Amino acid sequence: MSAILKITNLTKYFNSIKAVNNINLKIEEGGIFSIIGPNGSGKTTIIKSIAGLLRQDKGNITINGLDTTHHPIKTKSNIGYIPDKPEIWSSITGEEFLYLMGSLYGMKKETIQKNIPLSLKIFNLAGIEKNYYEDYSRGNKQKFTILSALLHQPKLLLVDEPIVGLDPVSAEIAQNKFLNFTKNGGAILLATHDLSVATNISKTIGVLSQGKLITTGSFKELKNKAKLSKNAKLKDVYKKLT
Repeated sequence: MSAILKITNLTKYFNSIKAVNNINLKIEEGGIFSIIGPNGSGKTTIIKSIAGLLRQDKGNITINGLDTTHHPIKTKSNIGYIPDKPEIWSSITGEEFLYLMGSLYGMKKETIQKNIPLSLKIFNLAGIEKNYYEDYSRGNKQKFTILSALLHQPKLLLVDEPIVGLDPVSAEIAQNKFLNFTKNGGAILLATHDLSVATNISKTIGVLSQGKLITTGSFKELKNKAKLSKNAKLKDVYKKLT
């Protein structure tokens, strides 16, 4: 399998504070890599650096073999981004938002018009797509954000706290959608505080502390590194390793 995302020595400062410290990771086709860590550990900074919303101070990021610094437009076209807060123009409808995102990614008008109704069925949103964004609940805003990230069929999905605000049924639908995305050759980098999500869908979990990726591995491998029993939960592993 080829690497969809490769990060080498990623470092990011905010003034004199080193928010991300020499991060190295790789995600291949079909892979889900979850980053877990406390507030301020650098999770969102890593996600935003890959998405091109922040410029790294050191290191390289490649998507499908292309460097994000030298090929910003091409690499962005392969990314779907789900931020931690679904903040969109308040006076746009859900349908208009999906159409806008498809247009920005260069999708043909006919393809967008065909795919939007199919997307709405995923979270049973048909019937509210013409309502304004400001009138949606936090959960419905999140659902439209997830759909917008998947609409153009990217290769890499960047997910920052994916199920905040979602009811249990919708959270399960989202997780299944992420798994199906990787079965079709995509890759996901997921930053989350929800350790159950990381355990349920991740092939690899990275433990982040003070900007450093202190260890990575499958859940089973992390339990072995923490010298805990097979019945230990991820929160126990996390506490032990950090």
